[in-house]
Amino acid sequence: MQGLLDFLKSLGAARLAAMGAVTLALIGFFAFVMMQMTAPVMVPLFTDLSVEDSSAIVKDLERQAVDYKIKNDGAIIMVPKDKVARLRMKLAEGGLPKGGGVGYEIFDKSDALGATSFIQNINHLRALEGELARTIRSIDRVQAARVHLVLPERPLFSRDKVEATASIVLKVRGQLEPAQVRAIRHLVASAVNGLKPERVSVVDETGRLLADGARPDNPIGGVGADERKIAFENRMRNEVENIVSSVVGPGKARVQISADFDLNRITQTQDKYDPDSRVLRSSQTREEQNSSSEGKEGGQVSAANELPGASKDGTNNSGPNSKDQSKKTEEIVNYEISRTTKTEVIEAGRLSRVSAAVLVDGRYTKNDKGEMVYEPRSKEEIDRIAALVRTAVGFDAKRGDQVEVVNLRFADTAPVSIGDTDGGWAKYFQFTKDDIMGMAEKGVMALLGIIVVLMVVRPLVRRVIAPDAAEKARLAGLAGVAGAIGGPGTVPGSVEIGPDGKPIATITDTSGTNIAIVSGEEQVAISNRTSAMIDVAKVQGQVHAQSVQKVGELAEKNPHEAVAIIRSWLHEDAA
Repeated sequence: MQGLLDFLKSLGAARLAAMGAVTLALIGFFAFVMMQMTAPVMVPLFTDLSVEDSSAIVKDLERQAVDYKIKNDGAIIMVPKDKVARLRMKLAEGGLPKGGGVGYEIFDKSDALGATSFIQNINHLRALEGELARTIRSIDRVQAARVHLVLPERPLFSRDKVEATASIVLKVRGQLEPAQVRAIRHLVASAVNGLKPERVSVVDETGRLLADGARPDNPIGGVGADERKIAFENRMRNEVENIVSSVVGPGKARVQISADFDLNRITQTQDKYDPDSRVLRSSQTREEQNSSSEGKEGGQVSAANELPGASKDGTNNSGPNSKDQSKKTEEIVNYEISRTTKTEVIEAGRLSRVSAAVLVDGRYTKNDKGEMVYEPRSKEEIDRIAALVRTAVGFDAKRGDQVEVVNLRFADTAPVSIGDTDGGWAKYFQFTKDDIMGMAEKGVMALLGIIVVLMVVRPLVRRVIAPDAAEKARLAGLAGVAGAIGGPGTVPGSVEIGPDGKPIATITDTSGTNIAIVSGEEQVAISNRTSAMIDVAKVQGQVHAQSVQKVGELAEKNPHEAVAIIRSWLHEDAA
């Protein structure tokens, strides 16, 4: 303990304070990292919430003492992942979220006794619009919806009836398909009495008109001519490409389909009579017969009696007795002739012509050198592929259809190798979005920890435990000064920190005996004296260098004399 206390005293107050600050900072940092690492994973409880629903859900979560986070201005509420299912069931029990609109629950708290018929009708309209909006939001890609219904009342004593209309505003993710738009129109029309699908207008959040309710629906089921053409061509192209690719291989066939549609609506009425097929309907027969005769005794008053030669009794005695007889037969027969009346309505959108162009790549084989060589397909194989394409598109020569199958070399001639699609080790690294976010958060925390340790903790610890380079250099200089002052027979002594925090230089001789201890003001005097001695030594060195330079110049000018002097020095006896 005494050694520990002495060590702490030797550090000083400033270093102890620095160590304490570093320790507190490290404790706080690692506590924050541990809290972040152990914090529960927050996932969305509900998204695309209205302000009313978000406020009601937050109030219920606070009552249950559940941790939550609010994002996107209250549109998204985050809760711990392990509580999502329980909270959703609990909130659904209380009727949350309501969907941002008023539904039939508006009648739950209404006072039926004091409400007028006008208020009841308005509430019914609001409830119907809210329920339709909730139903439309359940469709894929629809984020939000608003429905406006116009249900006019028929005036009294009026024969004209104003049709009901509806308008829908949608907020979608991406783009709705035409079939989805038609489904929304029929959904609303089926839920409202007297509303027709063609009287429903649909608009998206960008103001783009998806369905026009101001004009009648077109004769091909609410789909535009271009959309129907494109949809048919895409479907046929996919079918033909799948069939051809199964023969020539994936990526080795290109298919293009062009279709023409007849958009004229035709109504035909035909009456046909069959003369060979008849049925007796009615028959009427009429027969008349008349007869008359004359003798001598009787006569008839006529103009013949007045002729000359006629007898008084009115008979003509000149000829024999006359006799008249007539017979008439009349027959009327009525027949029913077979008659056929046929009315045909040919709707628009009939397929009038199909053209198909199929481009097929050849084969790629290796030659003796191991190189890939292109090989065209045989005519027999191309004819078989053409037969498959004709069958797939419903080829009709009378309609003017055309099918062309051509074998050409593709620009990207590199063969596509189909390897193992199992995925290998990749299937073990199929992380979800939550896993990726968690690993990213942990990686950032670990990186911050390493940066703090290397950039902050390590320099502070080294400075606290070991003296810095400037202090070491100053102490080494004092030790050298102490050795220089000691003179011959001494060595540089050790330097230590005294109780007052000042360094003490000790001078020792060659035997290890301390001969001097320099500290305090003596160090300053020694340092000044040493500086003066260094200056004198510099001057003496300069004089000595000049003398040596002059001797060298004399030796160069008088080499014989210099050699004689050196010889005389060699022959002299050593002193």
